[in-house]
Amino acid sequence: MTTVGQRERDTQSRVVRLFQEDLGYRYLGNLQDREGNKNIETGALTSWLQQRGVSSALITRAIRQLDAAAALGEGKKLYYANKAVYQLLRYGVKDKEGAGELNQTVWLIDWQNPEANDFAIAEEVSIKGENKKRPDIVLYVNGIALGVLELKRSSVAVSEGIHQNLDNQKKDFIRNFFTTMKLVMAGNDTQGLRYGTIETSSKYYLEWMERGRYQRLFQQAGFPFNEMSGIPIQNL
Repeated sequence: MTTVGQRERDTQSRVVRLFQEDLGYRYLGNLQDREGNKNIETGALTSWLQQRGVSSALITRAIRQLDAAAALGEGKKLYYANKAVYQLLRYGVKDKEGAGELNQTVWLIDWQNPEANDFAIAEEVSIKGENKKRPDIVLYVNGIALGVLELKRSSVAVSEGIHQNLDNQKKDFIRNFFTTMKLVMAGNDTQGLRYGTIETSSKYYLEWMERGRYQRLFQQAGFPFNEMSGIPIQNL
């Protein structure tokens, strides 16, 4: 590995450690060689819902609705798929356990008790689309990919990571993967972190205005942190 590649690897390793040790994220590993990586990890979501006492029938129906909302097809645009997913995440999935039953709400995220959710991080997540791509870091909540982070070495402008995110959202690459994404981020050791949402133009990516605990954590990870930067990751 070149020293350039090693520097990028060191930065990525620091960020992964930060999420694990300081923010309590579960580490899913390096998924470069794993087949079938998706933005909805059905097994993880099913396990979390089972722990909360949701019936198998409702789990199946809820995941079916989520998959349908996240699917692109028949001219459906990324924005509208992402919005449909947001509605289910924020307000829950309404469905019946069986014929003649009343509607119930299946919550895919516990908004009242954030610590009850399953926060996880993976790196080098290979995704198959029109062309295969591999985001540096992906953040999951209850098996649903909600954040993606592209990292660059200090000598490469953070704008390069932003452009990489934008390219990945094109039809020619892995647009489908972004139907669940709520934070799209890029960073390096000198400029810190920038964030947007899906299809955010590069000029509108922002530094997160946050101080306190996150300032300390990101400084420990080696990112510069001035009074206009910061990112409360667990506020996905």
